[in-house]
Amino acid sequence: MTRQSSPAALRNRDAIANVLGRVLPATGTVLEIASGTGEHVVHFAERFPKLVFQPSDPRDEARASIDAFARDLPAGRVLPALALDVLAPWPIARADAVLCINMIHASVPETVPRLMAGAAKLLAPGAPLVTYGAYKVHGQHTAESNVGFDAWLKERDPRWGVRDLEHVVEEAERAGFSLDERIAMPANNFVLVFRRT
Repeated sequence: MTRQSSPAALRNRDAIANVLGRVLPATGTVLEIASGTGEHVVHFAERFPKLVFQPSDPRDEARASIDAFARDLPAGRVLPALALDVLAPWPIARADAVLCINMIHASVPETVPRLMAGAAKLLAPGAPLVTYGAYKVHGQHTAESNVGFDAWLKERDPRWGVRDLEHVVEEAERAGFSLDERIAMPANNFVLVFRRT
C-alpha cells in the first residue's frame, strides 16, 4: 500500500508529542480520530511504547497509508486503522484517551458536537480528549497566516474553516468535558486538553 506524507505532520509531531507525554495515561488505548497519513500515530507509538494506539480515518487511502507505516512497528503497538466517520456510529466501545489533530477546521461544523459526544461515550471520568489545530480566539484570528489558511480551507469547502475556540470549549462542556489546559503551540496553533467529568 502507498504511504502518504504530510509536511505539516512532520513539522509539528515532536511539539505535540511533548504535550502528550504530560497528559496521556501511562498505559491503555489511545484512539486517534482522523489519523490522515499515519505519520503522527506511528511517531507517538514510538515515543510512548507502553500505550496502544488505535488510528482511524473515514478515507480508504488514508487507512492504507496508516497501516503501511504501522507495519514498521512491533505488532500490537498500532492497531489496524478503523473506518471511523465522526458523523456516523463509531466502531469502538471504549478508549483511555482520544486524540484529534487538524480535523476540526478541515470538516463541517457538525463534527464538533459529534466529536465531543462520541468521545464522551468512550472515556472514563478524568480521561483526556486532546485536540490540536488552528483556532480563532474571541472570534479573531491569532495570526495573519491563519487568515489565509481559513480562506484556503473555505475554497476547498465553504463549510470548512478555523473555528472559534470558545465554541469548541462550549460543545465539549455540553458533552461532559471540562477544559483542563489551553497550550499555545508553534505556527499559531493550540492544543486543548479536555477531561471527562
